[in-house]
Amino acid sequence: MRRRQSHYNIIRRQYSLRNGIIDLGAALSQMTSRIRFAIDIGGTFTDLVAFDAETGRIKIAKALTTPRDPATGVLDAVRAGQLVLEEAEAFVHGTTVVVNAITERKGARTALVTTAGFRDVLEIARANRPDMYNFHYHKPKPFVPRHLRFEVRERIARDGLVITPLHLGDLDPIIDACRAGGVEALAVCFLHSYADPSHESSATDYLRERLPGVAVAASHEVSRQWREYERTSATVLNAYVQPTAASYLASMESSLRSNGLGGEITIMQSSGGTATLAMARARPIALLESGPVAGVAGAARLGEVVGEQNIVSLDIGGTTVKCSLVEDGQLRITTDYRIESSPTSAGYPIQAPTVDIVEIGAGGGSSVRLDASGVLRVGPESAGADPGPACYGRGGTEPTVTDAALLAGWLDPDYFLGGQLKVNLERARAAYANLGDALGMSAEEAAVGALRLVNANMSNALKLVSIERGHDPRDFALVVHGGGGAMHGALLARELRFKKVVVPRAPGVF
Repeated sequence: MRRRQSHYNIIRRQYSLRNGIIDLGAALSQMTSRIRFAIDIGGTFTDLVAFDAETGRIKIAKALTTPRDPATGVLDAVRAGQLVLEEAEAFVHGTTVVVNAITERKGARTALVTTAGFRDVLEIARANRPDMYNFHYHKPKPFVPRHLRFEVRERIARDGLVITPLHLGDLDPIIDACRAGGVEALAVCFLHSYADPSHESSATDYLRERLPGVAVAASHEVSRQWREYERTSATVLNAYVQPTAASYLASMESSLRSNGLGGEITIMQSSGGTATLAMARARPIALLESGPVAGVAGAARLGEVVGEQNIVSLDIGGTTVKCSLVEDGQLRITTDYRIESSPTSAGYPIQAPTVDIVEIGAGGGSSVRLDASGVLRVGPESAGADPGPACYGRGGTEPTVTDAALLAGWLDPDYFLGGQLKVNLERARAAYANLGDALGMSAEEAAVGALRLVNANMSNALKLVSIERGHDPRDFALVVHGGGGAMHGALLARELRFKKVVVPRAPGVF
């Protein structure tokens, strides 16, 4: 009993938040014989952590993500963790499904309906550009091609005054064009609808009634902030991922309920809070950084435990790498977040409260290839879990970062995933042999080159959250987590001169 109480006190100290906002220890102490568990769906692995309040024990488990039906991967993780769902009181879910759909361009075929004269707002974007002196600079390509961007007659002033009434008849040819064009999702964003959403509501109702199989997202349901380009971008991306998010959330809920889960289900949001399933389905763009944000929050708490208030969180997963800076123990939350922003790209704005994270498409499953000009590239395309890296032996043949790490001796082929997943060194060598031939080097040399390149990409991401914002890495500790965090952390810390590297226990499910 004394050992159990001691363990409980450690948990309480580690997870109690400041100012008494949330005290997880107190919440857990009120639970009797109940289990609270969390699952994160990543691009490659689905991770589980469960806490038993009665015994003080923590269970962890990993299973391969199943892209065609993520709920299967969830149940695989539950089985791997030997979790009895009937005993679970609450389930918290974090996912990278939304951000991966955007990063890998695997969302729905999306159209845009907007006020007459504003068809090209996504194309025009903002005049300022990050790569100022590059005369060959191109703005990020819109997620909606021009032939699927439609206009209707209507206009509302910034104070909500109706200038031009809505002509619903303008929507009929748009509906026909959407049907003919195989549109799966539709974004509706009218000028100044944050001041008066009546036109947008009428148009949305009309479209939903006549396009029952199409996901329709209205900007006033996504964001009630001004700035037309940013609001349009957020609405389009919400529509783009809505079918994917709705499908997998419904499948996951059905699978868990049918297997005995009676407890509450909540979804992590990009702000660090949680949402109900209904809210998550309607506004999936709020889940953009769902999984990564939980990692940043955990890194901040871990920083408190080890006496480091200033940290940089580095989360290296199977598809993406996520970096965030925590100063004085406080997470930075922004409503002007941009996905895929870099020194050479403006990225895509998201008008939703989000912990400030820099994310790049470079994880363990990221593809390594030569581009059209013969330059070596890593990501953002990923082999994911199906087929996965070549060394998994599941049908993948293209070289990935994981194959390179195996070939370079960074990974033990006999102890991958604790020995649960058998990987094949020769398949990794075969994948890099072709690349090596094209570069005039051996497979092993090509693998080392790929690792150097992906480390350079990660280093640039770390600079974006530190040096580019006036912070000296020498004043910060680097907290590394995710499946590849500890593998790359030391080299990155040495290059940027972080004062310390902190590796949590079980970083792969952190």
